[in-house]
Amino acid sequence: MEETDETLLDFGNTEIAFSHKSDRELKNTYWLFKLMNNPSLVRIGSFFGKLAAQVPFHLMDPLIRETIFNQFCGGTNLLECQRVVDRLYHKKTMTILDYGVEGRERDEDFQNTLEVNLKALEFAYSNPNIPVISTKLTGYIPISVLEKIHAKESLSAFDQRAWERLEERFVILCKKAAELGVGIFIDAEESWIQDPIDQLVDKYMPVFNKEKPILYNTFQMYRKGRLDYLKSSFEAAQSGNYIFGAKIVRGAYMEKERKRAKEKGYEDPITADKLVTDTQYDVSIRFCVQYPEQISLCNSTHNWNSCLLQTELMAQAGIPNDHPHLNFCQLLGMSDNITFNLAAKGYIVAKYVPYGPIKDVVPYLVRRAEENTSITGDMSRELKLLNEEMMRRGLKNA
Repeated sequence: MEETDETLLDFGNTEIAFSHKSDRELKNTYWLFKLMNNPSLVRIGSFFGKLAAQVPFHLMDPLIRETIFNQFCGGTNLLECQRVVDRLYHKKTMTILDYGVEGRERDEDFQNTLEVNLKALEFAYSNPNIPVISTKLTGYIPISVLEKIHAKESLSAFDQRAWERLEERFVILCKKAAELGVGIFIDAEESWIQDPIDQLVDKYMPVFNKEKPILYNTFQMYRKGRLDYLKSSFEAAQSGNYIFGAKIVRGAYMEKERKRAKEKGYEDPITADKLVTDTQYDVSIRFCVQYPEQISLCNSTHNWNSCLLQTELMAQAGIPNDHPHLNFCQLLGMSDNITFNLAAKGYIVAKYVPYGPIKDVVPYLVRRAEENTSITGDMSRELKLLNEEMMRRGLKNA
């Protein structure tokens, strides 16, 4: 079918991308991204952001909330997220809830993570526009234990019990999700702790994905070997007669991964360059779109070309835009031009909406700022789009 102006997908359409923002909100977002595109300011801001999160009595919370928190987070709790959920739904966009607290070490903290995510599942069940929640398994177990299991080291009695408790909590979470019909994305972690996470997801996906996709593993395509693992995971799903849940990402820990590999003298787990990563990513999308009934895919990227690729493949195969197994996702506060232009054309697209106490989600916020700076340089595509919309509305001169 020949594309017309009505059907053509245009990620450069800033009117659709930012129609949810008032003039004041647009100006605030523009200035925030302008600051974030200055590497020196981001380094200073990251330092003081971490420092501010440690100030007693939450004295710095209002400053953090009014700047970077409101841009990238849904709220400090589920109730506060409702406003963002409703606003996204008004733009035909789904929500993926992500409790943004990480790096805990105590068993009571792990139990709290479970309880918070059980509440998130119930909240999602009451909101038909929240089909999935996301969770990091490092919120349920000491990272040191995952490192030992990944490295195939012997475990102490404490380590073994910590692993058993993780599995117990994981099963409780999955059972609740299956009962309510809400999906769970299991986030990918650093390469040196990923194997035990994969093992756990691989063990329980056959149990919970028999009738509909509940459990999704995350595949980082900047890592060597992950395309092969994606394909072998699908083969296992075919053999076991269950739906394969796959969230595809590029990856977020490249500098940390390469630094550790160099320090410890093992092979760099990251692909040689961005071209190889992009190629591997797009091959994974091509692979998944071939099997829309057997694979439930979330194309989780801010890359224009990879999103356009999926829409083109769907059109070529005659797959409707709103096929329930072919989804897209971007982070709240970023790439609105992709999210809302996809939504306007009837694709199933969602925003990742992190939430949690301000001081606890600061590490996530710092990563967002640093990621935007390292990827985009002095004048990001995000900032250019904001600038274009400011000029379109007459808020700024060319």
